[in-house]
Amino acid sequence: MTTAVPLIYSFPEFSGVAEAVADHIVAAQNHALYGDYNRKKSLSDTNIASQFSGAAESMRLTKSVSEHHSASGNGTNTSSSSREQRKKKKEENRRFRIGLSGGSLINVLREGLLKRQDVEWSKWDVYFADERLVPFDSPESNYGKAKSQIFDNIPPEKGYPNIFPIEENLLNDPQECADTYEKTLIKGFASKDSVKLPMFDLILLGCAPDGHVASLFPNHETLRESYAWCAPVLNAPSGPPTRITLTVPVICHSHRVMFVVEGATKAPVISTIMERPDKGLPASIINEKAAGRIAWFVDDDAVKDVVGITKKRYKFLVHSE
Repeated sequence: MTTAVPLIYSFPEFSGVAEAVADHIVAAQNHALYGDYNRKKSLSDTNIASQFSGAAESMRLTKSVSEHHSASGNGTNTSSSSREQRKKKKEENRRFRIGLSGGSLINVLREGLLKRQDVEWSKWDVYFADERLVPFDSPESNYGKAKSQIFDNIPPEKGYPNIFPIEENLLNDPQECADTYEKTLIKGFASKDSVKLPMFDLILLGCAPDGHVASLFPNHETLRESYAWCAPVLNAPSGPPTRITLTVPVICHSHRVMFVVEGATKAPVISTIMERPDKGLPASIINEKAAGRIAWFVDDDAVKDVVGITKKRYKFLVHSE
């Protein structure tokens, strides 16, 4: 049995999964941009609250300090005003940094996100947890599918996210493609400071019937990569053979990791992930190493006959405006 106890939210239908996933993403967006999961409603689910902890107290202390300085004379008022301006500018420049995988996850995101009015697309920085080294117009391209299914359908008045795909001219050189994408990550996450690993606000993952996650395959050498942020994948056992992928340390360093899994064909692998982590499937490794920051959103078919798990009822955090 898994030693990590993730949040598992199960729904009878696909639409329920999509709506809950979208809500959880918007909550993560609000937390990243404003230091709070929701500026209107208090949190009622204490398990989810632990994923967004500390923000409210930090905001209260900031307000208290600001009010104290404002009452301390003209010189202090000027200093306080300057600090408030810097704080406001910093908040205006905040970005929601998210990593996406591909496959059926894109369909879930399209169904859940596009109908919401509170997705602040113009403040998103979108990276990819993995990519198949195929042309962008191929149905196998994660970026191509996300662009056609989601990003091209964002209403113009909502703005457009910053999107960071791979370099299409490097499809024939997996190592150079991975190295170049790592440089993209460094520019986005460590342009001013030296950091060991990037910290995404949220990484969204699916899970294949063989337990592979992003393009991390069972028993593949990329699972042992501990230094690189992005690694090439050669001779993938299914689908396009050449790919790049974020490594396990990068995925597990994210503030939050969300698995989105649906369908009866996934039930056997979900059972293995939850009941036999010793099998070392990529999804099991991430489930263990990112313990406390993992949430699973599944339909009932995907967890049919899986023992030893507790399915929770999802309580919506944000009401779409």
